[in-house]
Amino acid sequence: MKKARVLDVKDLSVHFRVDTGSMFRHDYHTIRAVDRVSLRVHSGETLGIVGESGCGKSTLARAILGLIRPTGGKVLWLGEDLTRLDAESLRKKRRELQLIFQDPSGSLDPRMTAGQIIAEPLRIFHPSMARVQIRERVQGMMKLVGLLTDQINRYPHEFSGGQCQRIGIARALVLNPRLVVCDEPVSALDVSIQAQIVNLLRDLQKKLQLSLIFIAHDLSIVRHVSDRVLVMYMGRVMEVADRNSIYHRPAHPYTQALIESVPIPDPVRERARQQRMLTSEMPSPINPPSGCVFRTRCPYAIDACAVSEPKLEKDEHGNRVACIRAGEWRQEAEKAAADAEDGPAAETDPQEPGGS
Repeated sequence: MKKARVLDVKDLSVHFRVDTGSMFRHDYHTIRAVDRVSLRVHSGETLGIVGESGCGKSTLARAILGLIRPTGGKVLWLGEDLTRLDAESLRKKRRELQLIFQDPSGSLDPRMTAGQIIAEPLRIFHPSMARVQIRERVQGMMKLVGLLTDQINRYPHEFSGGQCQRIGIARALVLNPRLVVCDEPVSALDVSIQAQIVNLLRDLQKKLQLSLIFIAHDLSIVRHVSDRVLVMYMGRVMEVADRNSIYHRPAHPYTQALIESVPIPDPVRERARQQRMLTSEMPSPINPPSGCVFRTRCPYAIDACAVSEPKLEKDEHGNRVACIRAGEWRQEAEKAAADAEDGPAAETDPQEPGGS
């Protein structure tokens, strides 16, 4: 049975005008932080958004939630365009749309206790709710995210990073939202704590029937938690596919580069493997490459890649990919890998002068 679509983003763009000149001369440029991005999220689904730092993931999330006004496009929440709402109407919608921040400690007010932080959304959106009801609701949320109720009067500095993130999760869920945007919620945590938070989010999603947008730069974490994955680069969508297809059959060279950048637990294999991609820096967003924005770092780019911007189209496996060589570059990659495995042909030592 096909699930209902709750969020539909169409051609969303966020452009910033920056001055790169000096105090004596202005030189304005436009940075396309998000450039005509389209996506959809179904009820109970997790959409992962992955890409390098600076690719526009967080800007996209904030534009969807209305925290940044988009330059163009639509954000349809249950069929209603959020970009056309006034400030008060949009504020009411935020009961259904919540955000979990990247920095668990920095996102909490150090002057407020854990109980006050979790209760703050209730006081804003339900000002008539009795104190006893608020306390019961807060304690219930603390139990749900794995915190002890006797920690309700402690301050953020008395908690670990993982516990602070649990407080942030409880604050986001206390209003019973339908969609939660997780903006790199584990990037500031230790690896062992990352797994606990990811598993907690998955459990909460099943219990509460949440829809999630999970943003990260680590494709392995995104694959673990997501149903579908959207790959971004310099504000544009490179590929969209289900998590298994995008990991086993990446259709875009940039997706393959992200997979190769994930460390292998075996030190011997990690040292032996060749990093064919992402060996150079990302171009400046002030002056992006023509055509395909990834072409300056892509080993499979040809002259045609610089001519026109590739459209996001389905390939033979059903992946939506923005690459004019989607069906060709993998053959070159497999051939190069096979040649590297075989090694150079053995050469005979030349006969020394005077030998018989």
